[in-house]
Amino acid sequence: MTPKSWWNRTILGAGITSAFGDLCYEMGNVVLPGLLSALGIPAALLGVMEGVADGLASFTKLVAGYIGDRFGHRKTLVVAGYALNTIGQGFMAIATGFWLIALGRILAWFGRGIRGPLRDEIMTAAVPPEQRGRAFGFHRAADTFGAILGPAIGTGLVAWLGSSLATVSPTMPFRSVLVISMIPGALAVLSFAVLVHDPGGGGKPKLRFWGAMRSMPSSFRHYLVAVGIYGSGDFAPTLLILAATQTLSPSYGLTMAGALAGSLYVLRNTLQTLVSYPVGWLSDRLGARRVLVGGYVLGTLSCVLLAIIFALGYWNILPLAAVFILSGICAAVQETVEPVVTAALVPAEIRATCYGVLGAVNGVGDLISSFFVGLIWTLVAPQWAFLAAGGTLLMGTALLAALKNHGADSA
Repeated sequence: MTPKSWWNRTILGAGITSAFGDLCYEMGNVVLPGLLSALGIPAALLGVMEGVADGLASFTKLVAGYIGDRFGHRKTLVVAGYALNTIGQGFMAIATGFWLIALGRILAWFGRGIRGPLRDEIMTAAVPPEQRGRAFGFHRAADTFGAILGPAIGTGLVAWLGSSLATVSPTMPFRSVLVISMIPGALAVLSFAVLVHDPGGGGKPKLRFWGAMRSMPSSFRHYLVAVGIYGSGDFAPTLLILAATQTLSPSYGLTMAGALAGSLYVLRNTLQTLVSYPVGWLSDRLGARRVLVGGYVLGTLSCVLLAIIFALGYWNILPLAAVFILSGICAAVQETVEPVVTAALVPAEIRATCYGVLGAVNGVGDLISSFFVGLIWTLVAPQWAFLAAGGTLLMGTALLAALKNHGADSA
């Protein structure tokens, strides 16, 4: 039976769950560097841990989508994914060394990999095809709202608890925040379990992994090439924050520049939250692929503008604010509309698998882009790093614009 409206208990539950889930995860993110410093763990190990966790999440997305299509039980697996995130925070809270922190972090990313494609498939099945953009827009707004609150609450708790608990141990303020973060983590598990209904998770026992890969439509394969090339230039936001810090330091000093860069990042995330639903509504009205192309164009412009700022040595906050604003809108378009285009290009029987493939492609792109931008930045110059990234983004945008319409514009 086709759902009548995107606004239903399942979409509301998925949005509430993602808000609580990101609140839990981002509270951990903001205190993890402090905990590592208090334990005397070097930054190099943090980089290794994050790289391994990110790679594991990408691989897990690929496998999780197929498992959901073949065996069903999608809701149970999503609930387990959110539970692993909460358990991971608990491991980090009690850690006395690197290995338990790494285990907690990897468990959290493993949980993120499991739940992503299966949750997207449940949401897709719960809304009419012509209203998918609005459903994903609402979900991304709720998710990003949690990502804004998490760092703010985590930072505030560290400041509040620091004076009293630091006398017990330098690690105690950070451990306490990690324990507190498990509360929204548990609420995420509960809200998905209670509110979300999976309208079609029976499974297809005869489905084989390589058979599902071979049955992906050619239009979706071409779409993945465009997304992958674009993602190979779409570097991590932490590099954007570093760029802002460096450009503002000559005028404001390092400490104030870091604070301003952090404020610009909050602006970016806030804008992403505010425009996610309008972006989804627009994709329902104008066509998902057209809106995604527009978002990709904005991402390309933000990268080129950043290269120009470095090349001219223009140390002013206004053009940097424009870069963060464009980046925020682009992020809202990407995260809202990419799943909508996917749903329009693939058959329902392998949709969760295709969501997993999309997640894996994006994950690999993130690794490639951040590595090469950082490498060119270090060995040559930052303006050439961002110019190279902008050229890669432009190629991905052009390929997406040239994609033949096999349902992508009717999503």
